[in-house]
Amino acid sequence: MRIETCYFCSRPAYPSKGITFVRNDGKQFRFCRSKCHKNFKMKRNPRKLQWTKAFRKAAGKEMTVDSTLQFAARRNIPTRYNRDLTQKVLKAMERISEIRQKRERVFYKKRMAGRRARELADARKLVQTHSHLLPRMRGSEKRKLALEGMAQEEIQRLEQEHVLPVETKKVFGKEKLRQRVRTDGAVDVVPGDMDIDSE
Repeated sequence: MRIETCYFCSRPAYPSKGITFVRNDGKQFRFCRSKCHKNFKMKRNPRKLQWTKAFRKAAGKEMTVDSTLQFAARRNIPTRYNRDLTQKVLKAMERISEIRQKRERVFYKKRMAGRRARELADARKLVQTHSHLLPRMRGSEKRKLALEGMAQEEIQRLEQEHVLPVETKKVFGKEKLRQRVRTDGAVDVVPGDMDIDSE
């Protein structure tokens, strides 16, 4: 059973699956699915579409120069059937696939080295350039922190570092207030995030 490769995306095109287009000059184009066939008819370049193997190779995301890739090349030289040779070939195919997977893992690790540092640098740059979009501390939250005994300099430092209180139980526009009725009949107003203990 011969498994062809898709002309457009280089995926395997299995027998009785996909589409075969034969041009007037006799050249055959095998496609794994209608998506590839439609893109071919629209005359799109596979190297510019991110989901194709051609793009991945052109962008340096896959191995292009390796000795294990040469074994997959088709050879049109017929060989006489030999049982021992066939067994050797099958063993060699397994070994070659193991070696290729190992080399692809090493290639991926080298390619992704330093990715976390790059992502952090990009995130820091984004925060610096768009700091005006970060959430600000409300005036009621500042007052609450001041009532708790925090110094004004500390509150300003928290605001500059964009550190917000962990839990906010505020209603938009107003601070949620609760009333506490004491045993002597007096009424106390308590901020919404403080616990009401029974007296």
